[in-house]
Amino acid sequence: MALRVIRLVIPSGTTAFKSFNVIQKAGVHTSPGRTLRYGWLTYALGERTLPRLSKTSKIIAVDGNLASGKGALALKLAENLGMLYMPEPDTFYMDKMTGEKEPLPVDFNGLCSLEKFYTDPKAADGNSYRLQLWMYAMRLLQYSDAVEHLLTTGQGVVLERSPFSDTVFIDAMFKEGYIRKECVEHYNEIRHISICEFLLPHLNIYIDVPAEEVQKRLKQSGKSYLQNVPLSYLKNIEDGYKKTFLPQIEADSEVLVYNEAEALDVEKVVEDVENLKFEKGPWVNQDDTSYHHMRMLVQDKQKVANLTHIPNFLPEITIGAHEYDEKYYAYRSLPGKKYAPGYNADVGDKYIWLK
Repeated sequence: MALRVIRLVIPSGTTAFKSFNVIQKAGVHTSPGRTLRYGWLTYALGERTLPRLSKTSKIIAVDGNLASGKGALALKLAENLGMLYMPEPDTFYMDKMTGEKEPLPVDFNGLCSLEKFYTDPKAADGNSYRLQLWMYAMRLLQYSDAVEHLLTTGQGVVLERSPFSDTVFIDAMFKEGYIRKECVEHYNEIRHISICEFLLPHLNIYIDVPAEEVQKRLKQSGKSYLQNVPLSYLKNIEDGYKKTFLPQIEADSEVLVYNEAEALDVEKVVEDVENLKFEKGPWVNQDDTSYHHMRMLVQDKQKVANLTHIPNFLPEITIGAHEYDEKYYAYRSLPGKKYAPGYNADVGDKYIWLK
């Protein structure tokens, strides 16, 4: 049985940046509560997306190598443009979506470790590929959150990286010998059937910091697992951005490139963004009908997650049926996980019999 990279219970129509009172199917309860969701009837009754969109209703992705300052620029850019800032997702992004008070064990978050990747990138247990596949799924879920926020509120979103630029890491891993060719083929197949459901960011900003400077910063970061990141790996990431990703997206997305000093001048970056006309790419051809279908997809997180699942055998991400059941029931045995939120007496939910 192939290891599914997403837990079976994903709240639909949720985002990681604001809290919803999500009600899911409640096990033995026959009348679970429901929350209102956007749907075909809402659209038929006149709900439209275009009227709420403005000049700043854009998705902006800020990209760069490790420790390139993309987070600081993305945050300041969002503040100056009145947009929502969404930091780069980590391996525990699912826990943020489901509102966990503390991150759950890695058994329920992709069975992978970022620290282990940097300390032992060629680990025989396949951690490197599980990590990258899981991170692609997390970026895809976050991107669906960003699109959902844009279409439902009209407010633009600034992201750190996006699922579209994720390929630079899988290519760098393969060049370094961290993953097998079969893993790359599996990744590309998943990406092919999933990324096509989404539109590129309106704007991609790339911060160009030399790999040598990136390595120096990593050594000074204080994080032990970042002390020995190979320069060749960082150079492969840099080349992936400059030689592959940026040239490929220029036809359908606006692109701005800054060196480190230029990226620090936020006012200049904001001015450059405001002067863009955003006249190319698929976003300019969208109408209320296409936005309707887009909203239907991005609010259904289980459907988005299922885009990253294909029934292929790959040792790095495959477990047996018994182990799968063991992990599933272990998850269900966690406090508050047996039934839907609000129906679990073990975490203090009250008046369950009235719901």
